[in-house]
Amino acid sequence: MSSGVGVEGFYTEEVREGGRRVGFDVVTVTGERGQLSRIRDLAGSSHGRREHTVGQYVVDLPSFENVALPLFRNVGSAEGGSRKVFVIDEIGKMELFSQPFIRAVRQTLDSSSCTILGTIPIPKGKPLALVEEVRSRRDVKIFTVSKENRNTILQDILSTL
Repeated sequence: MSSGVGVEGFYTEEVREGGRRVGFDVVTVTGERGQLSRIRDLAGSSHGRREHTVGQYVVDLPSFENVALPLFRNVGSAEGGSRKVFVIDEIGKMELFSQPFIRAVRQTLDSSSCTILGTIPIPKGKPLALVEEVRSRRDVKIFTVSKENRNTILQDILSTL
């Protein structure tokens, strides 16, 4: 960010091959990348491990945790009291298969000296415990992003941050 605020964290990016979505990657704000999920026929064998799926996607927990979890370990270390924004995109169904991720998110929300910019899915189907926990926190401000407002809502979010 150009405002002199340090930014850390990760976001989820769609992976496409030949115009078709084949999965998602987790990408740190510094550009490190790992596989979050792939459609079943591209995911390969899980070698006897328990398979976590969301729709047609097989979640690669070891890969996700390898990229995302180390970011949480450094989040409290605001050097020189500098202001920091920590990005968590997203707290969603795929990510919530990871118990260490759930613990890290809770801990960061409860203790963090930094501002967290996170994304949660809109409620549909069975509620996800951590998502509802985040949604109902008093120290959380929810912005609902839609097709209509997605190009104009950024300024509101930035001024809140």
